[in-house]
Amino acid sequence: MTASGIDVEILGRSFRVNCADDQKESLLKAVDYLDSKMLEIRAEGKVIGNERIAIMAALNIAHEYLSTRVASGLEIGDFRSRMKSMASSIDAAMAAQEDLFD
Repeated sequence: MTASGIDVEILGRSFRVNCADDQKESLLKAVDYLDSKMLEIRAEGKVIGNERIAIMAALNIAHEYLSTRVASGLEIGDFRSRMKSMASSIDAAMAAQEDLFD
């Protein structure tokens, strides 16, 4: 895997971030999500200063993550592993079905 720098924009400021090529899409989604959270907090007008807005956004995102994890009773990593396992099972079942019709 090769890594390269990509330019991202958060709250109107540009940042250069190193990222593995295969992680670029997920990084850009994370940047969009963070930027939208920070813009939302700034628009409310209750928090002043980019540093404070960033901290409030980080706290809100951490709370969302932990609430999701606790509410479902399962870790995100466990969820991904289960989804991959289910996808593999479906692929195997579909491959077996294709053999029946060839």
